[in-house]
Amino acid sequence: MIIDFHTHFYPYPYLDELRKGGGYASLEQDSSGRYIIKYTGDYNILTSPLVLLEDRIKEMDRTGVDIQVLSLTTPGVEREPPQRGVKLAKVTNDAFSGIEKRYQRFKALATLPMQDPGAAADELARVYKDLGMKGAMIPSNVSGVPLDAPEFQPIFDRADKLGALLYIHPTSPMNTARMADYRLVPLIGFGVDTSLTVLRLVLGGVMERYPRLKLGASHLGGVYPLLKGRIDLGSEVYPETGVNITRLPSEYLKNIYVDSCGYDSSVIGFVQQWLGSSHILLGSDYPAQIADPAAVARVKPLKIPDGEKEQILGGNAAKLLGIE
Repeated sequence: MIIDFHTHFYPYPYLDELRKGGGYASLEQDSSGRYIIKYTGDYNILTSPLVLLEDRIKEMDRTGVDIQVLSLTTPGVEREPPQRGVKLAKVTNDAFSGIEKRYQRFKALATLPMQDPGAAADELARVYKDLGMKGAMIPSNVSGVPLDAPEFQPIFDRADKLGALLYIHPTSPMNTARMADYRLVPLIGFGVDTSLTVLRLVLGGVMERYPRLKLGASHLGGVYPLLKGRIDLGSEVYPETGVNITRLPSEYLKNIYVDSCGYDSSVIGFVQQWLGSSHILLGSDYPAQIADPAAVARVKPLKIPDGEKEQILGGNAAKLLGIE
């Protein structure tokens, strides 16, 4: 079974709420008749795969994907006023749950109103217990606040107790200075922000406090796998890095799931040599403009046993999602 763990979708109830206006994001129509989600500094054009499940199924059949894991993409809900963010999260998650029940070929990761950590923790518990969803995709920062900030501890505490997965996906980086040109935010900013967030969760002691926490990071983890040696050496020479941890940073980092959306088989192979095959999930970022159409094909050249390729292509995701 091949499971694409990293794909994005806008369910209609979420779009209907945006259409009402009054929040951070809005749904509008341009002069060409295209529907566009507008928000501060950016916009998303609603291409058919972002809103039509049947179009996605055709692409899945073409690429040999059995199941896609749906998640909301930018602008998300965390930049909305708290009450609106909570409503948008519930509407989105209920819609995802309905899709899961109607279609055997789709699973979903919940979205959480991170601007209200208590409500986010409660929503995670609701979707896990009542809707059967096994985790949530969370942004790499919340309006510039890093995830290791004390206010977000209730979310990690609840995820740990539930056994739910928290999967980090990049959003507008905490620091975009000098990234406005050449589309540097998606080219490198997203990967840097993801890595910065993961490393803060490690050095901030979140993974020390919650050793069983299921944590994931998209896009092969960003850049931290390539910097693991520097990070470990730095932890031995900079006393500040060891205040909240008792082991080398790489020992915590190796427990984080990553998806294979790295666009290069040799890079995927490097990460696999470090992590092993048990913590890598197939990911394409479909249907983003920078999605990888060859995601499945990139796994096949890896010089690992076929059984380990099967883990990456779907076995690991099936365990996380409770698929038998």
